[in-house]
Amino acid sequence: MLSVRNLGVFFTGVGGLRLPAVRGVSFSIAPGEVLGLVGESGSGKSLTSLAIMGLLPPQAQVEGAIEFAARDLLRLPSGEMRAIRGAKIAMIFQEPMSALNPVMRVGDQVAEAVQAHAKASKREAMDRAIEALRDVALPEPHRRARDYPHQLSGGMRQRVMIAMAIVNRPQLLIADEPTTALDVTIQAQILELLAEMRQKFSLALLLISHDLAVVSQVAQRVAVMYAGSIVESGPAREIFRNPMHPYTRGLVKAAPSLRTDRKRPLAIIEGTVPPIQDLPPGCCFEPRCEDRIAACVKELPPLVEFEPGHAVRCPVTTAVIKIPK
Repeated sequence: MLSVRNLGVFFTGVGGLRLPAVRGVSFSIAPGEVLGLVGESGSGKSLTSLAIMGLLPPQAQVEGAIEFAARDLLRLPSGEMRAIRGAKIAMIFQEPMSALNPVMRVGDQVAEAVQAHAKASKREAMDRAIEALRDVALPEPHRRARDYPHQLSGGMRQRVMIAMAIVNRPQLLIADEPTTALDVTIQAQILELLAEMRQKFSLALLLISHDLAVVSQVAQRVAVMYAGSIVESGPAREIFRNPMHPYTRGLVKAAPSLRTDRKRPLAIIEGTVPPIQDLPPGCCFEPRCEDRIAACVKELPPLVEFEPGHAVRCPVTTAVIKIPK
């Protein structure tokens, strides 16, 4: 359904320097599939999703290809892209309180999404909006449709955002940190709701998160991003059971679990993500990596598939694994 190939997003820095915020990103999503895109803040996950939606700022320079239903979204005229955005591809943004219009009733906001893509009267659009609010299990949807965002809890606002995204029955749903700032109980409800929506409407889902626990509950495949590049991708079970990139291993070790020894501090990854204006010439994780070798310093290593569907961008790993020809 969606194929992203060699995506690059660049900005111009001081002195005309070209800064790579995203580089060489490739992945695909099949109909009905859930792909988890994981990484620290600033790794390029949200920029990747905004590139797919055609919502990057004008100063962004985009390279590569983003094919959806055999059409390259980066080459479409703005009018054709608007027809796809919100109808065929929809997005749940990070913070519902800032994404929703504070002076507009939530029912009207969902109905507006209907009228943007369908020839429907105000009454028909509101009926569909209330149906969508019911689909996302918002209590008393008729009454809540007349509320303003500030009158709803964080979990309810997130349900309104999901209703707005699914009201036009899109084929692909992008969820950017859909459980951020929600307590654990509400997080579980939102994840369960997304799983139900995927099954009910045969949605493909791109789930973006920095939380491995969230992704492990929903995703079938996982792509791990670091400093604008994908460093490992593969089946979710394989990624969490047998992480091959040092960064992925660090993320898995740093994630708390019920088996974590409370007397010992959690594992940490020393150092910080390099800024895009000061990326190292080789592997971006090399300054923080305990396993680095001389080859890591020279150039950005390629993403190498060592098992069907499981690929890693690490010269250390690929040097010790027999890569099939």
